[in-house]
Order: sequence, then C-alpha cells, then structure tokens
Amino acid sequence: MENRSQWGTRAGFILAAVGSAIGLGNIWRFPYVAYENGGGAFFIPYLFALLTAGIPILIMEFTIGHKYRGSAPLSFFRLNGKKTEFLGWWGIFVSFVISTYYAVIIAWAMKYTVYSFGLSWGKDPEAFFFGDVLNLADNPGEVGGLVGGVALPLLLVWVICYIILLGGVKKGIELANRIFIPVLFLLFLFVVIRAITLDGAMVGLDAFFKPDVDKLLNPRVWVAAYGHIFFSLSIAFAIMITYSSYLPKKSDITNNAFITGFANSSVELLAGIGVFAVLGFMATNQGVDVADVATAGVGLAFVVFPEIINQMPGLNGLFGAFFFLSLTLAGITSLISICETYIAGMSDKFNISRRRSVTIGIGLSAVISLLYATNGGLYFLDVADYFINQFGIAVIGLVEVILLAWVFRKLGLFEQHANAVSDIRLGWWWKVSLSFITPLVLGTMLFFLIKDNIAENYEGYPTSFLWTIGWPVAIGAFVMSIVFTSLKWKDNTRITSDYDENKGGL
Repeated sequence: MENRSQWGTRAGFILAAVGSAIGLGNIWRFPYVAYENGGGAFFIPYLFALLTAGIPILIMEFTIGHKYRGSAPLSFFRLNGKKTEFLGWWGIFVSFVISTYYAVIIAWAMKYTVYSFGLSWGKDPEAFFFGDVLNLADNPGEVGGLVGGVALPLLLVWVICYIILLGGVKKGIELANRIFIPVLFLLFLFVVIRAITLDGAMVGLDAFFKPDVDKLLNPRVWVAAYGHIFFSLSIAFAIMITYSSYLPKKSDITNNAFITGFANSSVELLAGIGVFAVLGFMATNQGVDVADVATAGVGLAFVVFPEIINQMPGLNGLFGAFFFLSLTLAGITSLISICETYIAGMSDKFNISRRRSVTIGIGLSAVISLLYATNGGLYFLDVADYFINQFGIAVIGLVEVILLAWVFRKLGLFEQHANAVSDIRLGWWWKVSLSFITPLVLGTMLFFLIKDNIAENYEGYPTSFLWTIGWPVAIGAFVMSIVFTSLKWKDNTRITSDYDENKGGL
C-alpha cells in the first residue's frame, strides 16, 4: 500500500493547502462579495465565519485525514463503514465536476498571459473575449463546434496537471507548490503595488473598505460571509481530507488549520486591495462611480481588467502578463488538489497503481472538459459551476457536520486526536461551532438558495437548459456517490493497513 506520510516538510503541506484554497476564483470573487455586502463592515461577519466555521471544519477534515490515513472515501469508511463512506465519494464527484470546467478557465488565463504583451484584445475587450476567443453561441444549450483556440491551451493545462500528479505527492504536488506559490505571491504583489500607485486608486480602496454598518443587520450578509468562507477554503469536497492523509504521524493539526485559514484570508485581502485599486483608476478615468465598473466573475478578469490595462499610463503589457500569469498559477495549484481527490480515491478503492489512476482520472476529466471548449461552452460552464457549488458543496457540508456532530457523535474522538498532536488545544468553541453555528448558517443559506431558485431561474436561463446541465450535475454527484459506495473494496488489506482504531490512527 502507498505510504501515506509523503509530505517532505510541514511547509510543503501548508503551501499545498494554501495553494488549493486560493484558487483563481478567490482573486476576483472575494473583493466583489465584500464590496456588495457592506465593504469594510463585511470583515466582521467574515472574520466571525472564519473562526466559527472555516477553521473548525478545516481542523475536523485535517483530523479525519490524519487519523484515518486514506483518501476521503477510505477515511470515511474507516470512520463508520459504508454509512459514512458515501460522504467521501460525494465530495470526490463534486471535485470531478469542478475539475472539468476549472481547467478551461485556466486555459483562458494562459491565453491572456500571452495576449497581454501585445494588448491583443484591442479597444473592445468584451467583443474580443466573447467573440474572438470564445466564439460564443447565440443561445444557451447550443453546443456548436470545438473552439481550437481554447482547446489547445486546455490540452496544455491537462498535460501540466498530468505530469505534476504523476510525480506523486512529494516530487509532484509539493514540488509544484514550492515553486508556484512563491512565484504567485511575488507576481501578485507586483500587481497590487502597481495598482495602488495609479491615479484614482484611493477612490477604489475607499469604496472597498468604507463600512456600511447597516448591512450587518441583514441576515443575508452573514450568510454570504459564511458561504464565501466555506467555498474559499476548499472544505467539504474531499481535498483537505486527502491532503492531510499524507501528513507525518506527528503533525500539529490545529496550528496547520489556523495557518491555512489566515494565509488564505491574507491573499484574499491582498486581492481586494489590488482589484479595487484598479477599479478606482478605471472609474476615475471614465468619470463614473466605482459601482458602475465593479463586476464579478469571468467578466471582471477577462473583460474589465483588459479595459483597465488599456488605460494604464505605462507598464501595460507587463502588468497584464503578471496578472494573468497569477491567475494561471493559482488555477493550476488548485486544480491539482482537486484532481488528487479522485486519483487517491480510485487508487484506494480499486487497488490500482498511481500511474493508472492518474491516467484514468486526468484522461476522463480532459475529455469531458472539451464540452466547455465549444461555442456554447461558457453557458454550460456557468450553470455547472453554480449548481455544483451551491447544491453540491454547501449540501455536503451541511450533511457532513450533522452526521459527524449529531448522528455518529464523533467530535469528541476528533478532539482527542487533534489535541494529542497539537499545541493549540480544542475546546467548547470548536464543538459549539460545528454542532450549532455551522449547521444553522448552512441550513439558512440553503433555505435562501432554494427560495431564490424557486422565485426565478438562475441568470434567467431556460428551465430546460438548467435541467440539461445544472440539476443533473448536482444530483448526479450524489447518485454516483451511492453507486461507488455500493462497490466492494478490491483489496481488504487496504481498508485496515497503516491504521489501528484502538491506537487512534497510525
């Protein structure tokens, strides 16, 4: 059986965990979420959510992986048999869906890194992105043909991912993160420093940090804070359990969780400063309010930022190249963590070699990802991303904490294991957070989510299209988790080796 203690150093694990959490989405998602939900005042519910949901769940998932020494399905099987194994597979299939479209966004960022040197998007970045780059179909649901300009860099993304993952944990994932994360930080630091020196930067930062205290009375603002923390830390979809299963026997679980959580938040804050500094520059240049240029999603990265880069007084191409290269590196470090979940899961369940598992996992993901490289790919990507995140990750998190805290009552066992190896001891705050606060907030978030989707279709898409790609991926992830849980483990020795319940782990 594969030796689970494979991180070379603690720093290697921390860099990999932070690299997984950062992701390219966080660079543009957090600034807009904070701005829309009270600006500077949003940091109060954000910090509260980090301390009562984000870090507590990180500690729990680090503990599960470290104690039960396996991929998410194997760890949950060792926890309570097939009654909990499905949680691991559910998270894995959510990760699988995410990996198929996430790679496409990285491919776009790769292309724009090259485009930046010549400002190839011209004077109309919007028409360039949706027309020249994506060749976007007129209507949702139209697949059209394969867009070669997207498919080729997409292939390169998967080749890079395949090579890294084939190298294993220490020589592949850890080595890649040791290179990519420091480079990412330096690149993005340059972007932020350049951004805050632009005329009007302070206007943007004022809009970002100005507190709207009244928003704190709105329950949706608190739900938004918890929702963002939940999604940004890569919890509840098998990643952190898988990564922590490779930790050495004596690893400080609680300290690692705090470092990962606060490091991710620091990067998000840095991203907020950089993004709103350049939005302030753009707003000042056009004589409009920041609210008129602030947007979210891929439009911010691939339409608004190129417009801003066009208007810069100098270093346009270099700024653009560094920004999009930052997105590329952030995306790759996150993608390899997502893929590692199902690679490890297949290796454990079916007793196959890592090479075979990597080949099957990456090969299948790459083939499916071609759907998002077609003329209608953006529509499929947008809907799949919304449904798998909102009705996949959030629901898994809710089910996970309810089962482990209330049904199987495992928090005491986890606390004992974490305290045995950690300097920061867990206590009542951790149990209260996972037993009451997190389920309450996730339940409220799910209530609002269902209510909003009953009131109107997401982004006004036709109901038929949502049932073509949206609901099927969300429901399908759960169905596949039940199917894989029903399958027998190919090698019974893999279920018990390197693990002894009576000793609390290794």
